[in-house]
Amino acid sequence: MAKKRSGGGLTGTQQAAKFLGVSVLAGAVLAGIALPAAGALGLAAKGTVEGFDEIPANLKTPPLSQRTTILDAQGGKIATVYSRDRTVVPLEKISPFMQKAIISIEDSRFYEHGAIDLKGVLRAINRNAQSGGVAQGASTLTQQYVKNVFVEEAGDDPDKVAQATQQTIGRKVRELKYAIQVEEELGKKKILENYLNITFFGQQAYGIESASQRYFSKHASELTVEEAAMLAGIVQSPSRYDPVNDAQEATKRRNVVLQRMADLKHITQAEADRAKASPLKLKVSKPKNGCITAVSGAGFFCDYVKQVFLSDPVFGKTREERAKIWNQGGLTVRTTLDPQAQEAAQQSLKDHVNQDDKVAAAVTMVEPGTGKVLAMGQSKPYGFGEHETTINYSVNKKQGGSNFGFPVGSTFKPFLAAAALEQGRPPTQVYSAPYEMPYPASIPTCSGNPWVNDGGYRLENENESEVGPYALKEAMAKSVNTYFVQMIQDIGLCPVVDVTDKMGVVQGNGKKLPVSPSALTLGSTGISPLTMATAYAAFANRGTYCTPTAIESIKTADGRKLDVPQSSCSKAMTERTADTINSLLRGVVDSGTGQQAGLTGRDNAGKTGTTDERKNAWFVGYTPNLSGAVWVGSASQQVSMENITIGGVYHAKVFGGQVPGPIWKDAMTGALDGKPAGQFVRVDIPDAQPKDPKDRDRGRDRDRRGDDKPDDDGNIFPDIQLPPDLIGGQRGGQGNGGRGR
Repeated sequence: MAKKRSGGGLTGTQQAAKFLGVSVLAGAVLAGIALPAAGALGLAAKGTVEGFDEIPANLKTPPLSQRTTILDAQGGKIATVYSRDRTVVPLEKISPFMQKAIISIEDSRFYEHGAIDLKGVLRAINRNAQSGGVAQGASTLTQQYVKNVFVEEAGDDPDKVAQATQQTIGRKVRELKYAIQVEEELGKKKILENYLNITFFGQQAYGIESASQRYFSKHASELTVEEAAMLAGIVQSPSRYDPVNDAQEATKRRNVVLQRMADLKHITQAEADRAKASPLKLKVSKPKNGCITAVSGAGFFCDYVKQVFLSDPVFGKTREERAKIWNQGGLTVRTTLDPQAQEAAQQSLKDHVNQDDKVAAAVTMVEPGTGKVLAMGQSKPYGFGEHETTINYSVNKKQGGSNFGFPVGSTFKPFLAAAALEQGRPPTQVYSAPYEMPYPASIPTCSGNPWVNDGGYRLENENESEVGPYALKEAMAKSVNTYFVQMIQDIGLCPVVDVTDKMGVVQGNGKKLPVSPSALTLGSTGISPLTMATAYAAFANRGTYCTPTAIESIKTADGRKLDVPQSSCSKAMTERTADTINSLLRGVVDSGTGQQAGLTGRDNAGKTGTTDERKNAWFVGYTPNLSGAVWVGSASQQVSMENITIGGVYHAKVFGGQVPGPIWKDAMTGALDGKPAGQFVRVDIPDAQPKDPKDRDRGRDRDRRGDDKPDDDGNIFPDIQLPPDLIGGQRGGQGNGGRGR
């Protein structure tokens, strides 16, 4: 029902509106809609005061969409993102010239009439009757504001926007009813303030502050009379009067506004004439929106933060609800990004891999014990140009990453070793580890149905000199393939599944790892760098795994704090197992395949990995307080890294310790500069007894990989190539994954 005064009667404005509802409204001139006389009479015959009263009187005003600012952990700005570029300002921070200009050209009697301007209606009726069309509208600023509220509420939904702007009597009647409410509840100054903050001024600028910044690179409070007149003139048709694309048309429109201001005595004629003679003097600031503007190569991290927001139920039950909050904006998002670590990661990438190289590289760093993502960078910048990409190689598909992640090769072996230790195998465990061997005939699985080698598949080590017997310490340092296949034959596949599940290790497509020896031993499955860095952080954290987290806090435009997802930590293995793995992986960087990655003056551990045909090379390593994963390869999995130049350096063959290792070393060194140097808890692992030289064959460097059968998850034989358009596709699901050096 309509609102009433305390004494029970309708206000004068409402009474006038009821009268108009069956008379003037029937002329359809409230917003310049022209109808034939018969239509007007029909409307008058059907229209009733009661029908007008039935329209709900409570206009739900949505919060205005604004910019969202993404900050790093120290409060520095990473990027500004928005659905609509708007900064809301109070009326006192809007130039008086701007206030007078918009009133002069859009609603000169704004302070004299109510929700509807009766003189304006009669004037519009006369003009439209003479022209036979819509020569002049009669909407007041209040009515225009209400219409803009409808448009704002529609967001980016084209159907809802069309409904909010359709030229129908029904919408105009509803608009008038809400305008009456707004007039009585807000008052003139607040309406003017709201109008100037909601209106679209072209060039992606919503609201007067953003428009002032866009066209003149200054605050709305600083606008001169000629600048204000130009902006006021844009409102009627932002495309037609766009000063950037048509300065002449914009100047003509500005001068119309100036003359109108003079006619209404808001400025003198002399002031108007001087302003008309002035050129536009634009100082355009280009729109700076989105993760493409992120500093220090943090565009991919910026996009990851957005994807986390859109996918986490903490921010809303459905993706639609979460998207509405994100697009509404006005948020201040403080993230976990460490500017020092990010700068170090990006600099290391720049030093070792060129943007236009045939292959790319990605670095991700995570803090053990908290799961905080501290850095995320790529050699190919975030963007849409040549040698750029918006695909985040560091994360899973759901988070904006590649289709399946990338095969991780021998960086998977520590997970298997941890599973064996958890099963009671000693760190001195010895296997015969021949140079080559068939895959086991069968291996137990969790389901009770064993994996069966029904194809006679075989595998071999990297070099013919790698002939056992080996103990775990030396086998890990040299990344001996046959040793670890014998280990999984010994303990079965299920213990590895159990450990990797607890460490959050999944494929890049989000699915669980395939239950096969190549996937659970030699890293043939595609996994993301973020997943690997976070899993290795559990070793550094003495066996406790913490889920990755990127958002520290979020504040809304009105200062409210939103709940944010927290890292969840749980025990993945015993401290003794983790300490043992740390001691084993120290050997990799001290004297094994990862010597080029070893850090100076800090306890550090890590593992190399190189996959089939050298299409992927990895180094994943950590200190007690930082874990990092480096991947190098072709996102399309079409480049074999042999006889290749990367970062200006020629490589006959790329190994995990050769290209990814130095990237990791430089990135970690920079990230940890000035930070405390913690220590691992040492576990004494005796060296293996020297082997009889007769047991060794003469070394011959080879790069062959074992085979395995395809499974239901789509893993394929190593000689099958993926099409170039399968970005980051999983390749070689049944290959060894190989050893990295």
